[in-house]
Amino acid sequence: MIAFILIVPILFTIPIVFCWKLFERAGYKGFFSAIPFYNLFILSKIVNCTKWWWYLLLILPYINFFTLMLMFIDLAKSYGRFKIWEIICAAVVPFIFFPLVTIQNSKYSDPRTTTYPPKGAVREWLDSIVWAIVAALIIRTFIFEAYTIPSSSMEKSLLVGDYLVVSKIGYGPRIPNTPLAFPFVHHTLPWSKTAKSYIEKPQIPYKRMPGTTDIKRNDPIVFNFPAGDTVSEVYQSNVTFYQLVRHFGRENVMNNKAQFGNIITRPVDKRENYVKRLIAMPGDTLQIIDGVVYINGEIGEQPEEMQHNYLVKITSNGINSKILEKYNITEGYRTPNPNELIFNMTGDIAEEFRKLPFVTSVERMIAPAGTDISEDIFPNDTTHFKWNADNFGPIVIPQEGKTVKINAENIALYDRVIRAYELNDMKVKDGKIFINGKETDEYTFKMDYYWMMGDNRHNSQDSRFWGYVPVDHIVGKPVFVWLSIDKNTGKIRFNKTFRFVK
Repeated sequence: MIAFILIVPILFTIPIVFCWKLFERAGYKGFFSAIPFYNLFILSKIVNCTKWWWYLLLILPYINFFTLMLMFIDLAKSYGRFKIWEIICAAVVPFIFFPLVTIQNSKYSDPRTTTYPPKGAVREWLDSIVWAIVAALIIRTFIFEAYTIPSSSMEKSLLVGDYLVVSKIGYGPRIPNTPLAFPFVHHTLPWSKTAKSYIEKPQIPYKRMPGTTDIKRNDPIVFNFPAGDTVSEVYQSNVTFYQLVRHFGRENVMNNKAQFGNIITRPVDKRENYVKRLIAMPGDTLQIIDGVVYINGEIGEQPEEMQHNYLVKITSNGINSKILEKYNITEGYRTPNPNELIFNMTGDIAEEFRKLPFVTSVERMIAPAGTDISEDIFPNDTTHFKWNADNFGPIVIPQEGKTVKINAENIALYDRVIRAYELNDMKVKDGKIFINGKETDEYTFKMDYYWMMGDNRHNSQDSRFWGYVPVDHIVGKPVFVWLSIDKNTGKIRFNKTFRFVK
């Protein structure tokens, strides 16, 4: 926040300096345009924006950028510039536009005494539409955005059908990597299932504006799915391209369009949006033992609504649906034994189930160490890492500037970091590692990385399956649920609407 307070006046001063001569023609000293804070006060007087609430808008983070754009538009009008292209240039490229206005020797008209030419009906509508779109895009890009929860990986903390307000101010909004895109859609055009909504070039390097808070352990976070850089047209991010390759072979996945469709690549900001909880920070050592997460050797914080799979044994052949509804159990299935069922529920609900007269036992399901080993578990190398979702690690989360030793035995832990996220050319040959053509046994990370897991621990595709989340993939923090709709009934869950996200 301190950085924001210091940097923003400088960012504002840069374009205002180009108005030096325009300040003089309006009756003020030209050098006033180069004095942070005071230049905004003088500009507000020149364009007659002197209400108290206007100064409040200039203080509010990110809203003030849009407010300054409006002041530049009014400044352009004060010098007789009313054409729509002139208005757009004044707002978007003031450092080019206002020097040109100066060269043309335009005269200043005080907005308090000047009557501007009336607009036609078409121009009025066009102006309203354009500025509504611009305002909405600025808010969506830099302040907050609405998201929906499509899967149950965060149940019961966040529910399928929850409509979230995600703040981008907290961690600082990212400058869009892909600036040329169809507005208000993510990666696919609304009238198509496959047409890209963006043009891939140019790509802007990662840059995050100052935020109001730091990224903290145990925060729920919205991020771009790291393994969503490549997807099949048929499966999208529901089954990752890399899972398909492991199960069906690369050549089959790339060429069998009937089964997999086209293979699509996506830039960082156009990858699918996921929401999980941040479990481990850069530099942390993470280990999961019998389903319990340890951070730096100590038991990690347990989310209030965390769920696991429980094996429930009963005396009869079923459980009344009203009981499941009473305890808000939405996920479960039968085993081959008709008196055994598996339910996904919180520890508190499991305790309540143990008290039911027809329940003989409730046991939390845990995959013992050394069992259920799968190539789908990160780092997808069962030769050197015999881990499962309940017994995992230890693993150290990559941290910017930290150097690690690498070799043929542990390179799977860092393969995607080195190749995909930090864009190096890496080859492993005869047990030796070559990065950008040079043999090496160490690597220094260029970015911070994070470890994300769903609160619904046995029904969550998270970092245990696809690894670290780079800092440039982080979108923002969900702060508020403004609507919650039950996916099964279509009814509004009023008791879950208008709540803050924990």
